[in-house]
Amino acid sequence: MVENCSHNCEGCTENCSERTKESFLEKPNEMSHIKKVIGVVSGKGGVGKSLVTSLLAVLSRRQGYKTAIMDADITGPSIPKAFGLHGHAEASEWGLFPVKTAAGIGVMSLNLLMKNETDPVVWRGPLISGAVKQFWTDVIWGDVDYMFIDMPPGTGDVALTVFQSIPVDGIVIVASPQELVGMIVEKAVNMAKMMDVPVLALVENMSYITCPDCGKEIHVFGKSHIDEIAKKHGVETAARMPIDPALAAACDAGTIESFNGAWLDGVLEKLTTENK
Repeated sequence: MVENCSHNCEGCTENCSERTKESFLEKPNEMSHIKKVIGVVSGKGGVGKSLVTSLLAVLSRRQGYKTAIMDADITGPSIPKAFGLHGHAEASEWGLFPVKTAAGIGVMSLNLLMKNETDPVVWRGPLISGAVKQFWTDVIWGDVDYMFIDMPPGTGDVALTVFQSIPVDGIVIVASPQELVGMIVEKAVNMAKMMDVPVLALVENMSYITCPDCGKEIHVFGKSHIDEIAKKHGVETAARMPIDPALAAACDAGTIESFNGAWLDGVLEKLTTENK
């Protein structure tokens, strides 16, 4: 402890032994009771992070868990479209209510608060980070077993805000097969280590495409490296997802909850086992 310590870590710039991650945690809305929070992250954009978030939430709900999604990708929200949500979130004097999907998954996204869902969000970093905090503090989530946070790509302001402000129990990292992305995955892993957040699973999206004639797996972007990356970082669970036009069509049509696929079953089993 430094001399003349005020015991208020939030306004202090000193790095001492008394400073803890919990010092920055925000309290959720008093009407929210959230058991476990799982962040879904990626080192770069365009690798299917929102798709993985959506599918994990769908699988969680199918197993009977009370499930929610916080869309923290403020400038590029895509969760509402995947679930066919086009309405607006309602509010009361106690806070905002998440919009429910057809299967009962609670969703909060900036697109559910905008007048027009195609309006761009031209905000600076502090405003974006503030919105993410409000999704945690001002939204009445109710009883939730598993909340999945769809994070923006990279390791910038919002990722830091989520890790410092919200009690994240673990993260799932999404990548594509290219070697460069493998390097970027390490950045995401290393940030998680810095923030003392466990990496629960790695998911390699667009890993292969299945030939419709012979059923052979074709590795469009080269050989998969997900297993060796997982082993290198001590991550026990890894999954590969294919390029599937039907899956993309389900997202575009807002019918992701009707899609079936067993690629992430092992990941969800890891999450639910790890966090009991």
